[in-house]
Amino acid sequence: MNYRFDPELALAVPFLPQLDFSDVAVARATITAMSAQMPAPDASAVHIESRRIEGPDGPVPVRIYRPLAQQGAVAGLLYIHGGGFVVGSLETEHGNAIALASTLGIVLVSVGYRLAPEHPYPAGLHDCEAAFLWCVANAAELGIDLARLGVFGQSAGGGLAAALCLLRRDRGGPQACFQFLGIPELDDRLQTPSMRAFTDTPLWNLPAAELSWRYYLGELAPGSAAVPSHAAPARASDLAGLPPACVTVMEFDPLRDEGLHYAQRLLQAGVSVELHAYPGTFHGSSLITDAAISRRAQSDMYAAIARGLGMPPTG
Repeated sequence: MNYRFDPELALAVPFLPQLDFSDVAVARATITAMSAQMPAPDASAVHIESRRIEGPDGPVPVRIYRPLAQQGAVAGLLYIHGGGFVVGSLETEHGNAIALASTLGIVLVSVGYRLAPEHPYPAGLHDCEAAFLWCVANAAELGIDLARLGVFGQSAGGGLAAALCLLRRDRGGPQACFQFLGIPELDDRLQTPSMRAFTDTPLWNLPAAELSWRYYLGELAPGSAAVPSHAAPARASDLAGLPPACVTVMEFDPLRDEGLHYAQRLLQAGVSVELHAYPGTFHGSSLITDAAISRRAQSDMYAAIARGLGMPPTG
């Protein structure tokens, strides 16, 4: 298909790698290689510490980013990486985590949840919940203001962030103050117009989505009535009582319509939502950081998170 990509993004498309989810090992190696090619982040303003916390089925790795200039309790953010539930790690998201923590002056905790297909649903979600509850229990040590603890995720990470908020609402107890759902993967049924249309878009497309959900759901058949809303948040019948949200979507992303629909349903349920749709973009196009549309999306993201965490404007 021919897509009306933003001209700056279109120049980079021929050089983007092809993600082959049919071979998980190759897909993971591709993502690791992409991450290694990114410029080294400036970590001079943050203290970084890796730990292993207690999870539902064993230790869960987390990485903590704290501003060196921190004085007293500040806002906090649980960072959930993307990767179709199958790829990604603390390392591949290291640069983004540093940038968020240092730019916003927050305490950020990145969670290395278990990946499918080796660990299908609910393993990854339960690891994310364990990390969130660990942040709550250790807020004083971490220097986090519990009233300003949010969750952040993009792609599958956005789906997990949405699922975590649903899970915490349904179980009761501590809940995030804000959820950032960037280009979120929310719906295993794969029937939206954008999902059916975008079969060959860069970095993410219908064939990749089919494999992603098959891996993540394990013995549950994607699209079947057996799939619960904590696995696929788009299936939730009631979205009331969830934290305020920021949802982003890209024009030529198969996930576009499920993100739009989820944002609309949140609003209809009485949840405050900020929604951004970026023209000429595709899933993961923000990796092309020098494009004007990518810079705008990043600026919008920082500003939305600052507002969601009750912070002063980012400038």
